Formats: sequence, C-alpha cells, structure tokens
Amino acid sequence: MNGLEAPWEELVTTALLGTERRAAPAAAGADDQAAALLDLAAVGTVRRRAGLRPAEAQALPEQAPRDPRPPLPTAARRRLALLLSDRTGAGSGGSRGSAPNLGELLPQWLHAARGHGYRAPAALLPALLDAARGRSDLRRDALALAGPRGLWLAGLNPDWKFALRAGPAAVASPEGGGGENSGDAERRLWEEGLFAERVGLIARLRARDARAALNLLRSTWADERAEDRLLFLDSLREGLDPDDEPFLEEALADRSKNVRATAAELLSCLPGSALAARMAARARACVALEPVGGGHRIVVEAPYECDAEMQRDGIAPKPPTGRGERAWWLGQLVEASPLSLWTERFSRSPEEIVALAVTDDWRGDLHAAWSRAAVRQRDALWARALLGAPPRGHDPQGKGPATEAASGVGAFVVGPVGTAGDPAKLLSVLPHGERALWVARFIGAHGLSEAFQLLGVCAVPWSEPLGRAVVDALDIAREAGNYPWSFSGVMGLAERCLDPAQADRVDALTAIPETDGAPGAGNYWSEVFQRLASTLRIRAAMLAELEAGPGER
Repeated sequence: MNGLEAPWEELVTTALLGTERRAAPAAAGADDQAAALLDLAAVGTVRRRAGLRPAEAQALPEQAPRDPRPPLPTAARRRLALLLSDRTGAGSGGSRGSAPNLGELLPQWLHAARGHGYRAPAALLPALLDAARGRSDLRRDALALAGPRGLWLAGLNPDWKFALRAGPAAVASPEGGGGENSGDAERRLWEEGLFAERVGLIARLRARDARAALNLLRSTWADERAEDRLLFLDSLREGLDPDDEPFLEEALADRSKNVRATAAELLSCLPGSALAARMAARARACVALEPVGGGHRIVVEAPYECDAEMQRDGIAPKPPTGRGERAWWLGQLVEASPLSLWTERFSRSPEEIVALAVTDDWRGDLHAAWSRAAVRQRDALWARALLGAPPRGHDPQGKGPATEAASGVGAFVVGPVGTAGDPAKLLSVLPHGERALWVARFIGAHGLSEAFQLLGVCAVPWSEPLGRAVVDALDIAREAGNYPWSFSGVMGLAERCLDPAQADRVDALTAIPETDGAPGAGNYWSEVFQRLASTLRIRAAMLAELEAGPGER
C-alpha cells in the first residue's frame, strides 16, 4: 500500500465521514477501505509519536518541608486509612442495616487527632486532601493534620487548591514562616492574596494584635467590593472590642445597606457603645413600668415611625410579610438595646422582669426581642430567665421527680417556656453542663419530637444525664411500636454524640420487643440499636488508639 504518510487530518476526516462516503487517502485501490484506513492510522500514530520532540525538562518541585510532629500510632494510622476508604458512608453492601456509618466518624477522628498534635502519614495525604475537598466540614481539622506537607502537596494538584485558599494558617506549621519578615509577608498577602486568605489573615491578626488587623482593614476598605466589605466586617465578630467602635460607626454610613446593617448589629453587641445608648434611649420611650393593683405591669407604646436616624442605626424600615410595622420597629429597638437597661430601670432581676404581665398582647414581641438581645450579648442570666425551667418529667439522673432542689441546680425558675423565640440559640449562651441538664429535662417531659435542634447545641460527648434521657426516650418509642426512622435525625446525632460508655445500655435494647406496634418495627429497632452500639464501641476504640504513643500498637 502506497502513501503511508497520509496527512493525519485527512485520516480523521475520513473516519468521521465513513469509508462508504469517502475513500481512505492514499488507499483508493484497496479492497477493504476500512482496514486500509486503520492501517494508515496505525502507521500515522507511530510516526507521530516517533516524531514528537521532547519537551524541555522542568525544574523539580522544591522538597516538601519537614514536619517534626510525632507520627500517628500504628493502630490509629490503620483506622484513618479505613475511614478514608469508606468516607462515602456506604457501609457494607447496598443496605446499611446494622453496619456503622464510618464516613460519619471521620470528622470526630480528625478532630481528636488534631488535639493530640499528630502528623498525617505521607501515604495518606492524597486521600485526606480528597476527603477535605469533598466535605468542607472536614477541612479545618484535615488541613491541620496534613500540616505543611499537605499544603506543599496541594500546590502540585489543582484539585486541592482549596487548601491554598485556606492559607498557611490552616495547617500546623511548627517551623514557623521562614526567613521573610512576617509583617512584610502579611502585607503582601493582604494586597495580593485570595479573598479567603485575606479573611483568614484578619482572623489571625485579631487574635494576636487587634489594632494591627483593624489598620490593615482600614488601609483598603474604600476600594473593597461591597460583598467583600460585608464579609470582612463579619469577621470582626470574634474578639469584638470597644476599640472597634470608631471603625464600626464609620461603617454605618457605608454605601451598602447590608454593610450598614452588620455594623449596627456589631455595635449593639457592645453595650457601652454610642449606638447602644441611642437605641436604649429610644427603647426607654417605648417600654415602661406602671403600677396595677398590688403590683406592676409592663406598658408598651411601639414607635409610630422609623425616621432617618433610626435607619442609620440599623433599623430596617420595611417589615417582613405578615408583620406589623410598629411591632417590627419595636423588636429591633429592644434587640439592639443593652439588657442592663431593663434591670436598672425596673430595679428587678431578669427572672422578675420576665414574669411581669405585658399590656395589649405585646408579651410575645417583647420576649422575642429580649431573647435575641440575650443571644447577641451572650447574657446567660437573661437567657436562663427567658428559657425558664422545662416542665417537670422524670429525673434524668435517676433520682425520682425532677426538681431544682433534687438536682442541685437552682438557677432555673418557672418561666414562659415557648415564648422565648429560639430556645436552641438561648441554650447556646448557657454553660455546657447547665445546657445539657436543661435539654435532658426537656426530653424527659416532652420526648424527642422537638429535641433535635436542642441536642445540636449540646457539647460532645453528651453528659451522662443527657445521654440517659436520650436512650430512655428511644426505648419508650421502641416500646410504643413506632418505626425508628421517625427518629432518624436523633439517632444520627446519638451515633456521633452519645458517650461511648453508654454502649452497654444500648446493647440491652437490641432484643426484638414483643409489641403490638407497627408491623416489623421491632426488627428495625433491633437493627438501629445494634448499629448504635457498634458505632459507640468503634468510637471508644478510636479514642484509645489515639491515646497510644507514636508508633505503639
């Protein structure tokens, strides 16, 4: 066959059109046009490869930095490999059944390993970065475990560029930042870095030198985009300080409505700020105490207009659909006012103020505004007063009827449960132990149907009273013959948050109950309790493996 040097483009065109419509180039007389075309393509491929000029050698990447942190214990290293290989949470086979969800244990393992100060095995760094790429909730702990070598590796693969955006502060870098002056490096990062790197820089600087962070932010503030100004401003929440007030006051005149609103919110978190004083003066004119019978009640006269000064201080003039204007303005005023205003003005404790009657159906609006103020100002006294004590149920500590005297917690008083806005947010203001006991009592009285969000703000692992209350409530649901998937959200939380010491109690629930409930419910409950017990034991083993010394079994 002649003409084996047919142009490659002609071969491709003939293959696309088909040999029935166009003869193979340089093979017009061949009996089998298709075979001739393939022969020409084979020769052309070899020719193209043989004629390829080698590219210039690229410089080798810099050597990965040294990570002096101790290696993972042997068993913990194996555990990490297993969790990374099953991070999709598929379990074994198509149906999860009683198999633990290993993918959901990875966040807990990473968090615990980070606390021990270990470094990730070099061979597992690619899988670790892949896992962090797919799940943003893993990134903080995964990058810390990956360390400087993980950041070095991310620079060689565009798929892991999220690690570069997080910046060097996201990884554990025991050897410091090298020879470059840190101030110069920070200035260059601020001027040239990606947005996420710049936000991270502000957060790090605020922890070390709040004034330097604010000066850096001021230096480019006027040139930043509105959406960037908003996020930079939001980063000031952590470590908010009275020294931030002048900058935030200037931001009240920002051309962006969202920036103005955020600045006003941050200023209201500073009870001694000028904005808080202005809001307090307005709120004082709207809410007063008047005598009635042998006691007092709260009288409310909501604002009749939202003037320009109120709007400048962050009061949104237009209410949401279905909300009255006056109630909307009143709520914002009270929310932004220091809570000390009411205890000083009424000469009463938060509990006593919350218990007062309120005229003209303003109670719900007023208490909801006080609740938002308590969360914003992190005021545990007001949060406790607004939450009140949950209705009495069984004692989560196993001491009989739940009473304040029996549990030793006297801070709870009977209050307007259900009128305090978002109880989960109010609970987040309380100390962890008190928070867990409140939720345990709530579950004892109400069961699990309304407890999911409340459980989400409790410290992990759950305290013994809270864990006991959750397991008891699940047992009650099982005995009632309900299907377990009605409680799948709580069960998922229990797998991640229940103390592993509760495994034996859970084991006792794996037996199939004799009940007249829904068909097959007992078998399903047996499966979910088996899975829960297995998960708790795996979590216990994970923690024990991390406790072993480096290289130990």
